[in-house]
Amino acid sequence: MERLSLSAGLPDRFRGSVVALGNFDGFHLGHQAVVGRAVARAAHEGRPALVATFDPHPVRFFKPDLPPFRLTSLDQRERLFGQAGADATLVFNFDADLAATSAGEFVHLLAEEIGAAAVVTGEDFTFGARRGGNVHVLRELGQACGMIAETVAAVVSEGEPVSSSRIRDALAAGDPGTATHLLTRPFAIQGTVQHGDKRGRELGYPTANLVLGDYQRPAYGIYAVRVTLPDGREQAGVANVGIRPTFEPPTELLEAFLFDFSGDLYGHTVEVALHHFIRPERKFSDMDSLAEQMRADEAEARRLLLP
Repeated sequence: MERLSLSAGLPDRFRGSVVALGNFDGFHLGHQAVVGRAVARAAHEGRPALVATFDPHPVRFFKPDLPPFRLTSLDQRERLFGQAGADATLVFNFDADLAATSAGEFVHLLAEEIGAAAVVTGEDFTFGARRGGNVHVLRELGQACGMIAETVAAVVSEGEPVSSSRIRDALAAGDPGTATHLLTRPFAIQGTVQHGDKRGRELGYPTANLVLGDYQRPAYGIYAVRVTLPDGREQAGVANVGIRPTFEPPTELLEAFLFDFSGDLYGHTVEVALHHFIRPERKFSDMDSLAEQMRADEAEARRLLLP
């Protein structure tokens, strides 16, 4: 899987591609349908399949003060696109210049600079300055450039369209099961393991600590998790996501205790997938009470995850 950008230039072998175009944050069922259609069309026509995404998210550009809301990092999306059969990821750097690009200019960019033979989007896709373009505009202007535009209908689950907003709402409500259903995989936070204050180690629970960064905040609390290690192995565990109210000062972290694991993960990148919500985060009056609850949380996570 290659990561491409216009600034670096598009290799000639990717001209004539079928391009799946969208934000694709989370790469949920609806996004998978769009990319799947692009990959299938590309295979039928003997063309490369590209997935074009925007980074940073356009909403972040226009509303920089919004709370964190991302469901996937760019690295995670790239991996997921590859697993879906795409040949490369094309990243549009969403900056002031791109924000000011008109719908017509953007279609010209797709047809001429990228050389797309066809573009596949969701039916609600909008683009161009002040959202001046939609799928009808894309189809009309694309046809004039010799580029086909195809749309894919929204995927419906339990009577409602699958959307990133539904997934964010589920995570904020402490419902990782719904998020897993709509994503087709557990919501996962990827990051570099940081040194902490060693509180967990003192209690017999050494943890791998990650900052949450730009990710959507799930409900603060205790989760049964699976952690993907740098070598690709997966380890079951239990994690606290929150501000650790028992300790001062409150510090927002994801702290994962890996079952039956020994090793040094500091400075390495891991991915923590949230499988089950066990309980909300709360403050304890003393360390003995906290340690007792941690043992109960571990037992519950083991019951949920391990045979």
